Amino acid sequence: MDKLTLGDRIKETRKAQRLTQDQLAERLDVSVEFIGQIERGLKLPSINVFIKIIEALNVSADYLLRDSVSTGQLFGENAIGRKIEKLTPKQRIALEALIDTYIQYLN
Repeated sequence: MDKLTLGDRIKETRKAQRLTQDQLAERLDVSVEFIGQIERGLKLPSINVFIKIIEALNVSADYLLRDSVSTGQLFGENAIGRKIEKLTPKQRIALEALIDTYIQYLN
């Protein structure tokens, strides 16, 4: 796994949500120093902390790990997936909310 890419994606997502490192650290119950080390690619989070990160940032694990883990068939292999991959984390959150609203309307 590329620690630097993972750290960059976590940092990008955190900033898109206007969270400080302090706020994220508090949500994860870890030190601010540890968040900084993860974002700079110096350390990898444990699986437990990684799960807390994806929950706290409301981001998918595949987004953070993309290009690091092979899953056989990637979501991005279709036209919609390729478009979604180009979205910023903030745009992905908005799209997810739109899809949820659409699905709720259909029910």
